Amino acid sequence: MLAPAVILLLGWMLVPLTMTLVFSFKKYLPLRGGDLGWVGFENYIRFVTSSAFWPSIWATLIIVGGVLVITIAFGIALALLLDQPMWGQGIVRILVIAPFFVMPTVSALVWKNMFMDPVNGLFAHLWQFFGAEPIQWLSQASLPSIIMIVSWQWLPFATLILLTAIQSLDSEQIEAAEMDGAPWRSRFIYIILPHLSRAITIVLLIQTIFLLGIFAEIFVTTQGSFGTRTLTYLIYQRVLESQNVGLGSAGGIYAVILANIIAIFLMRIVGKNLDA
Repeated sequence: MLAPAVILLLGWMLVPLTMTLVFSFKKYLPLRGGDLGWVGFENYIRFVTSSAFWPSIWATLIIVGGVLVITIAFGIALALLLDQPMWGQGIVRILVIAPFFVMPTVSALVWKNMFMDPVNGLFAHLWQFFGAEPIQWLSQASLPSIIMIVSWQWLPFATLILLTAIQSLDSEQIEAAEMDGAPWRSRFIYIILPHLSRAITIVLLIQTIFLLGIFAEIFVTTQGSFGTRTLTYLIYQRVLESQNVGLGSAGGIYAVILANIIAIFLMRIVGKNLDA
């Protein structure tokens, strides 16, 4: 009974991947002659030997790593805070989760114009209030700015997963530790944090898969300038801006390989917590 859905899903996934693989071995220039024939591994060699390839890999890994650290650290803090009884707890939880439902393009525009604008942005006014010179966020601190924007989007997801895990913790363990005189730090390190290991693993796996394809935030804010050109954005430039489908397709295959390497690494190293 699942066969129709499985066939449809495989077709939806495999057809574009197969076309990308085929185009990666061709010299295909839509506006400059179209299909110019097979070129073998020339596109792969040109893409990996490009001066922009390794900087794009490092930019991708830095953004992914920075977002993961921020979302997990602040997600745990927010989850612990939201687990405490407070007035208007339901409304607070909705407000915390709300950024996850904002479109990436919209949130990037909000951060660019409302917060990071060097003249009228909120951060500029705060800097001027304290007598400091406003920072050109998207040029002077481009990577931290992108990490901040993306972290704001993904923090609600991490918070929701971690809050669910905290609420599943047996309260008797915490009460027993309190009766034994264990300080809050010991309770967090030896009881709460080990209990959150599976939830942290899920957050790591899911966010890493999606963050490797980050594009909209960079397109709206820096357009790949100032060291923010990720592998996905480099592929976009090769395909649409340079109109070289073959070269961009080779970059797409490299992106698939990179995603699989990272996914396998996470499943083997971090994913062991899922079987514990």
